[in-house]
Amino acid sequence: MVEIRRLGVADAGLLPEVNRLYGEAFAEVDEYAADPPTEARANELLGNDDAILLVAFDGKRPVGALTAYVLPKFEQNRSELFIYDLAVAENFRRQGIATQLIRAAGRLARERGVWIMFIQAEAGDEPPLALYRKLSVSEEVAHHFDIEP
Repeated sequence: MVEIRRLGVADAGLLPEVNRLYGEAFAEVDEYAADPPTEARANELLGNDDAILLVAFDGKRPVGALTAYVLPKFEQNRSELFIYDLAVAENFRRQGIATQLIRAAGRLARERGVWIMFIQAEAGDEPPLALYRKLSVSEEVAHHFDIEP
């Protein structure tokens, strides 16, 4: 059984391990290790109530992680939670860890009065798509565009 915990400022030293986990899970190790946040930036993020980093631990080792951001809305008096990254180490998959992370994010979202959570997935990546379909109330076909600032 894994323990799921929200990281805070005192946990900044765990970010390299969490980023390595994401990099390996997404086959983007260089991307996640290329420009790690400074200690000040890590503390700023981990101390921000609208930036959420949940980590599943097997003992002291991170084996799953979920990064999410609370997005306040202008059109109504509500917020949404965008699950930006969700990963589980390969040898820990299919054990319900991703579901536990999503449910933990849901508890935090409800505490904050968040209206809905959403996540994106790569087209054709069936394992996460199946999980998200199982947990969701709706599915929208969307396109994702990266636009340089």
